[in-house]
Amino acid sequence: MDFLGRFAPALPLEFKVFLGLATLLTLQSVFSLRDGYRFLRNLGASLKKARSGYQPYAAVIVPCKGVFPKFEQNLRRYLGQDYSPYQIIFVVAARNDPAFVPLGGLLEATKGARTSARSAVTASLVIAGLSNERGEKVNNLLAGLQSVDGAVEVLVVADADARPHADWLSSLVAPLADPAVTVSTGFRWYLPGPGFASQLRAAWDTSIATLLGDWKENFAWGGSMAMRVADFRRLDIAGRYWPRTVSDDYAVTRAVREAKGRIHFEPRCLVRSEEESSFGEFLDWANRQIVITRVYAPHLWRMGLVAHSLYVGTWVIGLGVIALGRLPNPSADGRAALAAWLVGILALGIAKARLRAAVARQLFPEEAARLARFGARYWQLQPLVPWIMFWNFLRAGFTRQIEWAGTTYKIYPGKVEVTRRGPSA
Repeated sequence: MDFLGRFAPALPLEFKVFLGLATLLTLQSVFSLRDGYRFLRNLGASLKKARSGYQPYAAVIVPCKGVFPKFEQNLRRYLGQDYSPYQIIFVVAARNDPAFVPLGGLLEATKGARTSARSAVTASLVIAGLSNERGEKVNNLLAGLQSVDGAVEVLVVADADARPHADWLSSLVAPLADPAVTVSTGFRWYLPGPGFASQLRAAWDTSIATLLGDWKENFAWGGSMAMRVADFRRLDIAGRYWPRTVSDDYAVTRAVREAKGRIHFEPRCLVRSEEESSFGEFLDWANRQIVITRVYAPHLWRMGLVAHSLYVGTWVIGLGVIALGRLPNPSADGRAALAAWLVGILALGIAKARLRAAVARQLFPEEAARLARFGARYWQLQPLVPWIMFWNFLRAGFTRQIEWAGTTYKIYPGKVEVTRRGPSA
């Protein structure tokens, strides 16, 4: 100890700061890699589970806004679930929404198939109207609730831009057989496409997906979540938590935590998503995710800001120490040792990102050709992700404004202001 006390003052201040930050970041990276392996193991165990026979009458509400590539293919997947019985309710805000006509045509075209299928499926299309007090998606959900059959036992919320597999609904509902589970949730899993922004979105978003696991601190995701109708009513989600928000899932997460309930993450319900866009569109989308987090889950935003500030700070100070020679041993060997430490930290992040490629291969074996071509982007683009995340978290601290599906909102806890609506709204 005396030796350290005599030696430490001789160290340049910049080097001492780097030592502290780099040690913390190394530990964080090691624990993160460990969690990545746990996620992969949980997925494998989930995929091997025998199918549950628990299939209570369920209602699936799918808010829709506009059309996009493979729109009809996604919705056909919702209509073709291997589950019986269930009700599916598609909701748009207005008749002039571009999704309205295709939805009506799809329901008419599949009417006979649904009637003759082994699964008993009832489908309907609801027009929600607009509200200036909440987000359009949440308003669609509240309108969809009015069409839920009185005999329904389980309520499910899903996103139109996800493409579920045939046993998605049964896998999502099955955990609710345990009375201790309040909400069962999945998450989106972006597949990389040919475009750079699509590949970057996949690398960025799957880093969030792998935060979920078999523990208490899960969060619900509004693109794939289920809860018993009795719990939905007991927590008064529709009356207390949804009327003045843009985020259905953060509201549900808050309700469950305040009631000391449990959110179960079901890895089998990671649903395929894909989107080609410009880099600017990707950045706007990523910023929106973090602004919503900052407003509705500020503790998560603070944790994310600290974590990514640690990463950026370690690299900036470390490179500065190397460039300026602010080391106890400023020789080439000393600089190389410090650079090797930084590369080791980078390697830990890449190692975890490689696990995401393994997750994608397990989840989507039918996409083997795509993943053979683009799957490496999960880890090849990983070095960019913390820097983009840092920008997202930093920017979120200075704004409450988001644009979502053509509508601009200013969002606050318990309050939403609609400042502009797009032409299709």
